[in-house]
Amino acid sequence: MKLPRRKFLHLAAGAAALPALTRAAGAQAYPSRPVRIIIGFQAGGQIDIIARLMGQWLTDRLGQQFYIDNRPGAASNIAAEAAVRAPADGHTLFLANGTNAINATLYDNLRFDFVRDAEPVASINRIPLVLYVHPSFHAKTVPELIAEAKANPGKVSVATPPRGTGPNMAAELFKMMAGIDVVLVPYRADAQMVTDLLGGQVPAAFGGISPALAHFKSGSLRALGVATAARAAAARRA
Repeated sequence: MKLPRRKFLHLAAGAAALPALTRAAGAQAYPSRPVRIIIGFQAGGQIDIIARLMGQWLTDRLGQQFYIDNRPGAASNIAAEAAVRAPADGHTLFLANGTNAINATLYDNLRFDFVRDAEPVASINRIPLVLYVHPSFHAKTVPELIAEAKANPGKVSVATPPRGTGPNMAAELFKMMAGIDVVLVPYRADAQMVTDLLGGQVPAAFGGISPALAHFKSGSLRALGVATAARAAAARRA
């Protein structure tokens, strides 16, 4: 018996939803088999980290394995299409993010309508976006980075996750609002971006806080600012 798409994330959210399952599916328990969580990015990035933590939490509480299916590419459109094409029986979940909303305006040839074909039910977390640099880069504040970029237009590189992702769009907005000419360098994966920043291949990056968190604590990377109204204590050096 198929479980309505509207309900499946409610059920996955916690034990409080289990009575609704009994009413919707009779005596059949949910989940009745392992549950796939599709994500649109490579392993090791912030979305992957969140998905694996959530998958383990659900596995421990619901008694079935929740496993991660990484389907990177096309700014998570490949993963989104796989999710909306899957049977609406509650055993395929998709960890969406802001990129999926952005994609609706960037891509004209999508074979699905994310708003129509998916049902957002639960907000899992919020990830602060951080502008950070290699310690060898002499700018120690956002104003100093802006001044450096204005003094050397087109010569300062800033790494970001793939085009169309939230951090990439935030970096484009930062360029526009600051009136600077920096070269954005999109990477396919957060982990590769952080690795190149640690190695000095790029001096600065705009990305989520998760992949670089340990490096902020150790001092191997320096956070200049966050795209949130309040300070992010986690980005400070220990």
